[in-house]
Amino acid sequence: MPVYEFFCRKCQEPFTENMSIKEHDERTPKCPRNHEAKEVEKRISSVHTVTTKKSLTY
Repeated sequence: MPVYEFFCRKCQEPFTENMSIKEHDERTPKCPRNHEAKEVEKRISSVHTVTTKKSLTY
């Protein structure tokens, strides 16, 4: 399940949320400190993937 990063503008704290892609598209999570969703913004984060194929080097 993907981990998404968010930032609460009210308490000025970042937090992460484990959500399915469907959940992420349907709702904004609530801040774990002040429990409000309207002050939360999405953050861009890095992505880590694991593949079974080896990289080709030329």
